[in-house]
Amino acid sequence: IKTIQKGIDMKYDIILLDADETLMDFPDAEHQALVRTFEDHHLTLTPPIDQLYQQINSGLWKQFEQQLITRKQLLSTRFAQLFDTLGITGIDSENFNREYLFNLGYGSKTMPYAQECCQQLYQAGCRLYILTNGVAATQRRRLDASGLMPYFSGVFVSEESGYQKPLKEYFDYVFARIPDFDRQRALMVGDSLSSDIEGARRAGVDACWLNLHDKQPPEGLPIRFTISSLRQLPDIILHGAESFQVHKEEKK
Repeated sequence: IKTIQKGIDMKYDIILLDADETLMDFPDAEHQALVRTFEDHHLTLTPPIDQLYQQINSGLWKQFEQQLITRKQLLSTRFAQLFDTLGITGIDSENFNREYLFNLGYGSKTMPYAQECCQQLYQAGCRLYILTNGVAATQRRRLDASGLMPYFSGVFVSEESGYQKPLKEYFDYVFARIPDFDRQRALMVGDSLSSDIEGARRAGVDACWLNLHDKQPPEGLPIRFTISSLRQLPDIILHGAESFQVHKEEKK
């Protein structure tokens, strides 16, 4: 991919990027970490067990985003719920979670075009920031090994801020730490409607939805752009391309 030069009328030059399933291949990291941790305890991660864990974990993360549970509750109960459902005894679920998070830290595989996209935006003069929910030590290990960090001016992990996406307080924390921050010049890019796009709405910044799985667009949630690949992002930011714009007000 050729380097795209900065456009004269570039609207966005503060780019806020989600980490998991936007820049980083979280499903790959998660699966490898689960397999390794299960094997260390002489267990086998079968597809039905994997599916059950996904249901439990995703449900807890939704509750966390909605402030119904704390991060500590999420991390301490997800494997406890899994083992209780499966009838597995004799395993310290909190210790199992710590081992899983350590193994998760090895997952540094990036999403398609993540490197090229970040390089182009960085070379064009954009300031890039990572905004991610999660455990700080795990996320930073993964990002440090990804090869992406030279392009970024900062990383903001929810655990370190005391808040999480989509809370406005999290974005206020981030914006206060970005020099010369201007909401009109910022674009939030992410795959999650409930944390990234809803968070951008609460924070008063434009949003670009990375719709990887061809989902139906939601009603009533303002999305400035929708893309299916990071390959499309530089055209939007550097050239003001409107070809990926969706959700005009007249659409119902």
